[in-house]
Amino acid sequence: MAILATVFREVPRRWLAPAARRWGVALLCLTGAVGTSAFSGPGIAPVVRVAKQPAAAAAEQLTPGSRRAYEEVFKLRLGPARELLRQELASTPAAPAPLLVANCADFVELLISQDASRYNALVAAQEARLTALDRAPASALRDYARAEITLHLGLSQLLFKRLVAGGFHLRSGFHQMQGVVQRYPAFAPARKTLGVCEFAVGSLPEGYHWLLRLLGLTASVENGLQNLAIAAAQPSDFHTESLIYLTMIRESYYKKPEEGLRLAERLAAQQPNNLLFAYLLMSVNKRQHRGEAALAAYRARPTGPGYLAVPYLHHMAADLLLYQGDYGASERENLTFLREFKGQHYRKDAAFKLYLAAWLGGQPTSAVARYRRQINQPGPTDVEEDNYAQHFYHQAQALHPVLTRARLQIDGGYNRQALATLRGFRATPTTLWRDRIEEPYRRARAYQGLGRLDSAWFYFERTQTVAGPKAPYYFAPQAALQQGYLAQQAGNKPKARECFSKALKYPWHEYKNSTDAKANLALRELR
Repeated sequence: MAILATVFREVPRRWLAPAARRWGVALLCLTGAVGTSAFSGPGIAPVVRVAKQPAAAAAEQLTPGSRRAYEEVFKLRLGPARELLRQELASTPAAPAPLLVANCADFVELLISQDASRYNALVAAQEARLTALDRAPASALRDYARAEITLHLGLSQLLFKRLVAGGFHLRSGFHQMQGVVQRYPAFAPARKTLGVCEFAVGSLPEGYHWLLRLLGLTASVENGLQNLAIAAAQPSDFHTESLIYLTMIRESYYKKPEEGLRLAERLAAQQPNNLLFAYLLMSVNKRQHRGEAALAAYRARPTGPGYLAVPYLHHMAADLLLYQGDYGASERENLTFLREFKGQHYRKDAAFKLYLAAWLGGQPTSAVARYRRQINQPGPTDVEEDNYAQHFYHQAQALHPVLTRARLQIDGGYNRQALATLRGFRATPTTLWRDRIEEPYRRARAYQGLGRLDSAWFYFERTQTVAGPKAPYYFAPQAALQQGYLAQQAGNKPKARECFSKALKYPWHEYKNSTDAKANLALRELR
């Protein structure tokens, strides 16, 4: 059930990673997931043999009431879910099914809202459920619930900077889930969660492997994907969740966009009253530069008093409107996000986007300056977008209006408009080195989006030539990464390996963590 937290970018792998690198324990959380035929594909076939065991262990399921509540949690309708659980929790206080689903509701609320005023009560409730489970007889579902809730507890603690306690519980939950799979190898839900944990731990850069060994955390990407494939191939109460994880990993890390889009569209069509699926459809379209489709998903999302408030959706919509050039509407959506969100992440990014909307929209200089100052307000920079915004503020270099508009248009999938915009770029002796590097990179991404791959390759090459080996910007390493994907798709493995390795060699830049992670995973797939 961890998907309901990790699928939202409010709780992404990217802000958990810095704490994980300090403590070596928070690598069990991953950005989003949803899939259909995801388990068929190179390197992800379910080759693990599932040992025979009593049918009762494999067939353990949620109770009917807990299943209905789980479906409500999956729609982000937490009030109705808790009401459905109330009687079952009162009559069977140590039963694993209602305890697990109740914990999912609290966990989702805490991670999506990031409301510090709710932290103590919700974490105390998680700890109480673990105590209650100790009184229940051992079973696949009981042991799975205990391991899952332990992971929820660790992630909740880590979110609110309780790093020692969070690290302890994440490590404990990981080992507990390994034990559940060993005792009940045919119990698919445990393989789902273990697979996510193994993928997250296994995808860490080699420089952190010594720390993983010290903590007793050993895992591989391959094992994680195999466990996810097994879970996705078997019916269970958590089947959709397994499909989501597997397909989104393939979509995000292995460049299988069609799978993610097909599944997101199917799920949203099947359950138009499911806010999580609406978010998923919006997110996949946004990530694949389909701005119009993403906005349509946002506008069609279910609303009403029964749904959990998800302010981050307004921040996503603000981006999409910025890509479209509707600066006033983008400003309104980001102001709504900042007003409604209780957490600290993405606030700097929102201020940066407000600055862009005001600047590109021709607002008075005072308004533009106010939003720029807002970027520097106290707050974390764990998320790469916040880090980028803070870096922009401290760098104190003016953005180029032509390149900025083109970048936003490309992000929204408006590639022909972007190429037209780029015709207005004219380099002069005073043009910044950064802008000289960015201009061919933007052309490359526009041509890539249009499917003109020869032109894209030429401009990616040009980007790296202008940048040299040590430019402190993300354009050249991203160009090398994209060339690696293009070579891989063309079946040229030696060239793909060369490009991915080159992407890793660049020094610090704003998106080095995510770029290096993707390059490393691509290299592993090429072995």
